[in-house]
Amino acid sequence: MTKTLLFLSVLISGFTFAQDDLLKDIDTIQTKNTDTSQPAFKALQIVTGQSTKLPAKKEWYIIVAHRFGDVSKGFKDFFGLDDASTKLGVIYGATEWLSLNLSRETNQKTFEGGVKYRLARQNDNFPVDLVGYNVLAVNTELSKDNYPHIRFADRLSYLSQALISRRFNDNFSLQLTPSYIHKNLYEPAIEDKDQFLAGLGGRYKISKRVSINAEYFVNFDSHSFYKNPLSVGMDIETGGHVFQLLFTNSQINSDIGYLTNATGKWKKGQIFFGFNLYRVF
Repeated sequence: MTKTLLFLSVLISGFTFAQDDLLKDIDTIQTKNTDTSQPAFKALQIVTGQSTKLPAKKEWYIIVAHRFGDVSKGFKDFFGLDDASTKLGVIYGATEWLSLNLSRETNQKTFEGGVKYRLARQNDNFPVDLVGYNVLAVNTELSKDNYPHIRFADRLSYLSQALISRRFNDNFSLQLTPSYIHKNLYEPAIEDKDQFLAGLGGRYKISKRVSINAEYFVNFDSHSFYKNPLSVGMDIETGGHVFQLLFTNSQINSDIGYLTNATGKWKKGQIFFGFNLYRVF
C-alpha cells in the first residue's frame, strides 16, 4: 500500500503548476450564497456521476479518466495498477445553457455521445439548479463470433437523468439524480432491459482549492447481479486543471457502465482507485 501512496503523491505533484484559476467563480466570497454565478460543484462530475455544472459558452474541455484495478488483489497486481480502464473525451459549451460531449472508453470499447442542458438556476426565487442529461452509448466490443445475428441497434444503450442540486453555503452542496437506462441488448438472468436509479451526491469544501465529494446510486432492478455504485473522491484545483482523485466499486468510466455494471464490494475491499483530469481551452 505504501507504493500506492507514493504513486499518488507523484501523480498529484505532476499537475500542481500555476495557470489561470478556473475555480475563482466558486471561491469568491459572496454576501449571498444563492448567487447564480457560483455553481454548486467545481467539476463537471461529482465523482463519476454528472454534476449540474456546465462549461461556459465556447469552452472546450479535454477529459482523461482512469480507473485502475481492484486494490484488494494486493501486490500481485501492484494494488490494481496493472489493470486499468481509460476514458478520453471532449466537451464543448455550445451555449451558456447547453453542452455536447463525446468519449471513448477502453472497457467494452464504448463510445458515448451526450447532451447536457440547464433548465433552471438556483436563485432567490428558485431553490435548486435543474439540469437535464441524455446519453447514447455504442458498445463496439460485441463481436459477431459471440453474437452471430447482432445488429447495430443491439449495441445501443440510452441514459436520461435529471440533475437537481442545491448550494447550501460556500462549503456544502447536495444533488439528487433520478435516472433511467434502457439497453437494447441485455442478459435477462442478471439485469433488466429498463433500469431506474436514484442517486445522491454531495461536496464539502475543506480549503480554497480542495473538497471532499461522495455519491451513491440505488438501482431498483430487483434481480441485478451488479452492485450499487458508491464512490468517494477529492477535487483539487491545480491552476488550469480540475483534478479528481477517487475510490469506487465500479471500474467502468462510461456513464451507463458506471451506473449498471459495478462489481466491487466495499466491505471486502474490492474497490478501484482512479482519477479524472480536466483541461479547459
